[in-house]
Amino acid sequence: MNVKPSPAQVKAGKIAARILRKTCDEVKPGASVHTICRIAEKKIIKYGGSPAFPCNICIDQIAAHYTSPNDGRVRIPDSGLVKVDIGVHVDGYIADTARTIDVDGTLEGFVAATDDALDEAINLLTPGLTLGDVGKLIEKTIKAYGLRPIKNLSGHSLKRYKLHAGKTVPNVKRRGTEKVEIGDCYAIEPFATNGTGTVIDSDYVYIFANTGIDKPLEGLTEKLRLHLRDRYGPFPFASRWIGTSDTQIDIGDGLKELLGANAIRGYPVQVEKKGRLVAQSEHTVFISSKGPMILTKPD
Repeated sequence: MNVKPSPAQVKAGKIAARILRKTCDEVKPGASVHTICRIAEKKIIKYGGSPAFPCNICIDQIAAHYTSPNDGRVRIPDSGLVKVDIGVHVDGYIADTARTIDVDGTLEGFVAATDDALDEAINLLTPGLTLGDVGKLIEKTIKAYGLRPIKNLSGHSLKRYKLHAGKTVPNVKRRGTEKVEIGDCYAIEPFATNGTGTVIDSDYVYIFANTGIDKPLEGLTEKLRLHLRDRYGPFPFASRWIGTSDTQIDIGDGLKELLGANAIRGYPVQVEKKGRLVAQSEHTVFISSKGPMILTKPD
C-alpha cells in the first residue's frame, strides 16, 4: 500500500515554503518586525492557506515564540541571527518551517550547524527508528560545529488540527522515545547555541491559544472567550490579531481573566539562558511508504 500525504498537506507545505522564502527576503537591517509579520500572515491567506500560528521573528538570543505585538517597534539589527518560523494550515493540515538568516554574514557556522543537522535527521528517518536516535544525530552534528543543541526545545509530530500531536523529536540523545511509523508527519527543528543549551521563559507573552476548556464565564469575558474559540479554534493566535465588534471589551484585561480561568494559555517568549545566540532550521516531513518526503522543500 502506497501511503502518501493528503493533497491538503502538500498544499500547506508548498504555501509554507513559499511564504518562508518571501519573508526571509524582507529580513534586512532596519526593517520593521511588525511589518514583516503582518505581510507574511496576509500572504498565507492570499495563497490559499491560514496561519497555523503567528509569524515568529526571533532575533539573536530569542529562540522561540516572539511575534510582534500591535505596538511593536523592534527592527532587524545590522548584524546577528534572525529566525523566521512560519506555520500554515489548509483544512486543518499543518506545515511548519523555519530558517535562520545571518544578517551580515559573520555567523555562518550557526546556520550551517542547524541546516546540516536538519538534513542529517531527515535522511535518517525510516520506519522503526526511535526518535531518540534522531536526537542523537542532531546533537552530534551540532557539536561538530563547536556549538550546543538546545535540549529543552524539540521537534514534534503533526496531525490534523494538532500542532503538537504527541510524539517528540528531541535535539539530543534520549532513551525510551517512540518510533517513527509510516504515515507520521513531523516538524523537525534543530536549535543550536553558543550558550548553555537551555532556554528559559521570559516575562513577555504575545501568543495565546484556546485550551478547549468549555466552562462558561461571565459577561464580557465570556463574550471574548466565545469569540476566540470561534475565530481561532485549536490554533495559536497573536494578541495583535484580536478584535471584536463589542467596544466594551478591554482585550488586555480580558486576556488576563481568560488566562486566570485557564480558558486560554500563553506561550512566553523563550530566550537562551545566558543570553547567547540561537539558530534554528525546520522542515515538515511526511513518512511515506517510499521514505521521508519534505513537504516544505522550496521549489
